[in-house]
Formats: sequence, C-alpha cells, structure tokens
Amino acid sequence: MSKKSLPIKPNQGKTKLGDQIRSIADRLKQETEVQIKATSRILGAAAQISENHDRLINEVVEMVEEDLNGQADISQKHSYTVEALKKQYKTLKDAKAHFNLKANSWEALVNQLNALSLQSPVAEDSPQLSQNLNGKQGNNHTEFERLAVFLEPDVAQMFPTSEAVNEALRFLIRVASKSN
Repeated sequence: MSKKSLPIKPNQGKTKLGDQIRSIADRLKQETEVQIKATSRILGAAAQISENHDRLINEVVEMVEEDLNGQADISQKHSYTVEALKKQYKTLKDAKAHFNLKANSWEALVNQLNALSLQSPVAEDSPQLSQNLNGKQGNNHTEFERLAVFLEPDVAQMFPTSEAVNEALRFLIRVASKSN
C-alpha cells in the first residue's frame, strides 16, 4: 500500500482542529469560572475582616471614651470649692480640723484638697472591697501586695510609672474580657 491510498479529507483535519479549539475554550471558561468564584470568596473574606476590624476599633474607642469620661467624673466628684466647704463647715478652723490640714485661707484649703484628690481618687475612708494577689479579700480598707516587675527600657519609656502600667494592664484586661 502506498501513501496515496489513504486519502486525507481536508474537512477532517479542520474538524479535529476546531474540536481542539472548542475544548481549549471550554477549559478556559471553566478555569475562569473557578477563578471568579475564588476571587469572590476572597473578597467576601476581606469584607468580613474589614467589618471585624472596624468593630474592634469602635469597641476600643468606646472603652477609651468610657475611661476618659470616668476620669472626668472622678475629678468632678472630688473637686472641692470654697462655696461648698463654707456650706459644710461653719469656720475655716472646723474645715482644717476635719481634713487635718494646715491652710491660711479657704482657697489654700481647697487647693490642697483638690491636689490630694488628684493623687488618690478614692477617699481613704470610703468602703471598698479589694483583692490582693493571693485572692484574699478585705473590707473597708485597701489591702495590696506589691509585685516587683522589671520593665525593659523601651517599655519603661511608654509607661514611666506603676500607675501607667497598671492602667494599661487593666485596659488590656477589659479588652480581652469583652472579646470573649
């Protein structure tokens, strides 16, 4: 048999090539659909992450605002005025004796009292329940055990006092407890 005995129809070659092109086009279409679905899922996840991020930022902002408002309330509650002291005590001598302070005038006494209230926002004679590090509780007095912690220099720059460290840790505790 010679090679000429098998006639090749030009139409058959074109059909096979057309089928191959259609097959390739179908596969590309399927891959495109898969990519579109994957992209849609990725965008949905990104939107969810963004929503969660915004929600967390809003929660932190609310807590900071609450803290700031609370501090403002404390300073207002413990703010003394000459008029209020004069209403409460008959004489400057009575007021000085009550607070066990020395002052030459009502204004000087008010300044001392306000300075003291900023240093310790909770009055010493106010009942409060405190809990020390061992879990023991005490009533009507402050009962603290101190724990020495050494801060790295970079942390100490941000939190120069023990009050600053405690405030930051309390804030972190509130954030962690709200996220649970």
